[in-house]
Amino acid sequence: MVECAAEKELPREIEVEPISVITGDNNYKKFLYYQLKMSIRQADAIDIVVSFLMESGVRMLLKDLQSALDRGVKIRLLTGNYLGITQPAALYLIKKELGNRVDLRFYNDTTRSFHSKAYIFHYGDEGEIFIGSSNISRSALTAGIEWNYRLIKRIDEESFTAFYETFNDLFEHHSIVVDDAVLQSYSKSWHKPSVAKDLERYDIKEDENTRVSYLFQPRGAQIEALYALNSSREEGATKGVVQAATGVGKTYLAAFDSVNFKRVLFVAHREEILRQAAESFKNVRPADSSGFFMGQYKDTDKQLIFASVATLGKEKYLSEEYFPRDYFDYMVVDEFHHAVNKQYRNIVEYFTPKFLLGLTATPDRMDGRNIFELCDYNVPYVITLQEAINKGMLVPFHYYGVYDETDYSGMRFVGGRYNEQDLNAAYVGNKGRSDLIYKHYLKYRSQRALGFCCSRLHAEMMAKDFCERGVPAVAVYSDAQGEFAEDRKQAISKLVKGEIKVIFSVDMFNEGVDIPNVDMVMFLRPTESPIVFLQQLGRGLRTYKGKHYLNVLDFIGNYAKAERAPYMLAGKTTSGGRTLTRGELEYPDDCIVDFDMPLLDLFQHLEQRRLHIKERIQQDFVRVQEFLGKVPTRMELFTYMDDDIYYLCLKNAKENIFKNYLAFKEQMGLLTAAEQELCAGVGKEFVHLLETTDMTKVYKMPVLRAFYNGGQVRMAVTEQELLASWKAFFNDGANWKDLKKEITLVAYRAISDKAHLSNILRNPVKFLKASGRGFFVERDGYPIALAESLASVVNNPAFVAELKDIIEYRTMEYYRSRYEGKE
Repeated sequence: MVECAAEKELPREIEVEPISVITGDNNYKKFLYYQLKMSIRQADAIDIVVSFLMESGVRMLLKDLQSALDRGVKIRLLTGNYLGITQPAALYLIKKELGNRVDLRFYNDTTRSFHSKAYIFHYGDEGEIFIGSSNISRSALTAGIEWNYRLIKRIDEESFTAFYETFNDLFEHHSIVVDDAVLQSYSKSWHKPSVAKDLERYDIKEDENTRVSYLFQPRGAQIEALYALNSSREEGATKGVVQAATGVGKTYLAAFDSVNFKRVLFVAHREEILRQAAESFKNVRPADSSGFFMGQYKDTDKQLIFASVATLGKEKYLSEEYFPRDYFDYMVVDEFHHAVNKQYRNIVEYFTPKFLLGLTATPDRMDGRNIFELCDYNVPYVITLQEAINKGMLVPFHYYGVYDETDYSGMRFVGGRYNEQDLNAAYVGNKGRSDLIYKHYLKYRSQRALGFCCSRLHAEMMAKDFCERGVPAVAVYSDAQGEFAEDRKQAISKLVKGEIKVIFSVDMFNEGVDIPNVDMVMFLRPTESPIVFLQQLGRGLRTYKGKHYLNVLDFIGNYAKAERAPYMLAGKTTSGGRTLTRGELEYPDDCIVDFDMPLLDLFQHLEQRRLHIKERIQQDFVRVQEFLGKVPTRMELFTYMDDDIYYLCLKNAKENIFKNYLAFKEQMGLLTAAEQELCAGVGKEFVHLLETTDMTKVYKMPVLRAFYNGGQVRMAVTEQELLASWKAFFNDGANWKDLKKEITLVAYRAISDKAHLSNILRNPVKFLKASGRGFFVERDGYPIALAESLASVVNNPAFVAELKDIIEYRTMEYYRSRYEGKE
């Protein structure tokens, strides 16, 4: 964010004379930056070696390096990765703006330290080196106290040659190429080192105007995400999700990513989010017209449209009269985890943009539904809350789990939530609990706090209790009319100004609210959802001047899933189907997690009380069935099933109901008449074969799709029908990447129909016939066909439905396993 101000303060073009001794000075004409600019413009080749790169310095040199590359200059850059001082964003910025035209490498000899700083320029037979102490950072290139000397080849050719030959040796024999895999690995494991905070202090001037102007160009993780999104589109993707923690700047990211698309639709569920987004996009795209589609606003002729889900999601607006399906080139769905809901899905399924971007801080299932299904598990970029803290983008948390004696065992628990009346009965008027909360609030001190309550009555009671104790507080909830209720915007304004010290809210501060100077959050009701927990935790983690950490008070009793708290803090919203010990959990840098001793015993008791695997699967199946109001298909069960239960299925083959779903439904007494007829014959065995056939690759799915034929099941398929199904599958989005390892889009597009057909016959067709228990055979004129024994069942509606369901589920399960295998 500092760089826009740097551009204003630091003229790009000034007349300077070449100088040989540079020692750091406030005089522009003595900056190393201007000496390098002159040399870059004249050079035929450039070699740079520095021990670290920072985004601020790379940004200063980008335009000059771009111009040099455009005229054919060869550029090599060697830098270090020791101690993580080189910022991943600096490397991504080079890759994003200059591509692979710069030969970028890491020094990789771990036996010797690496502190070289030299800028070598070649001009035909001539040359020069700036050698000294300056790495590539804004401070080092401008007024920082750095000593550098200009060594001219024609004056001291022996020394020039010695330095150049040493550079060549390091570059050719002691380095690794920074390709996408190396860069992703470095970024994923990068933790902001403490020394980086000092270096940034010299780069950043604490000026409010500086910070605002810097917002209008990508920074940090945004640069990484933009690079990943562009790469994803180059691979053929037409939709994708970016998962980024609160505070990373997802709205600006979307604005930056949209600049090459003419018409943009931004969808969100709150007016406040839409208005903030419109302002962000206007800063990035000031020349484009913008309008709103919400409430009384019905703009349709603007380049940038910001629409509320409640308005646009109505059937009458999703029509040619208002918007043709292909009207928008680029579509953004904010808080994408809501996109599983009906109105969101109506919008997502109606429009056909060139690219759909989903933004979320919390990818886990909301109401049981998995948002990654909506984008076929194409997730170009992820930065979790834990990673954002490690990278210094958010402040660390000091979490205190406080034992609460409230007894939840007799409360009604339906659909994953406790009954509000039961919670009110336990909380309201409970002086002992109020004293406990107030005691810990005082203990950890706070100037600005958020308290998350279970109901309006609870929020009113807490605000009243704190006010009576001399702590100014208000309650915020929808349609607020209580004695201590306050309008949301007014409450935030008062909190920021210090007129009140606490806001007690009910589901009003989960999303779209930024109060950077909040220093405490209090969880005052059962945490029933990992999503809501991380959203509300994120409300207090934004960085702010003088803020070093966030205090978190979580009042925990014997409520359902209370034992998940340690895992959620470590970013483990699911255990992956196995029991994790708390000793295995890793918390972000500089974070403190402390539970009262009685809670440790409680967690152990709750974990031991869990049902047997089979009973837990059956119990969750019944929950999904009740939620849907019907017997779920495999795909619906996959979509709505609790993550932990789904992983239990995968890890326990004997109890995995997805491997023999008809038998499970038969056991539960849930088969329809058509399904009973199917199970009475050979059809049941065939269905079970499809459920269990090996899927290390996805090759078999296009073949099965050819048989399914949109519901008109074929008894045999021709080579051309196989080829059409195969190409339709692998041409969809980035599916081509699954054809074989390390294939490129160019190489995929060059594959002939003959080569495709050979692959089909040599692999899935061959293996289905060999391992298909006689159900897949060869027939005259057809490379593969169904056995005659299936002729009597292919028209059974249950058989058609089973075939469709298995293809959809197994394809999506393949996407899921592929995605999780990359993490």
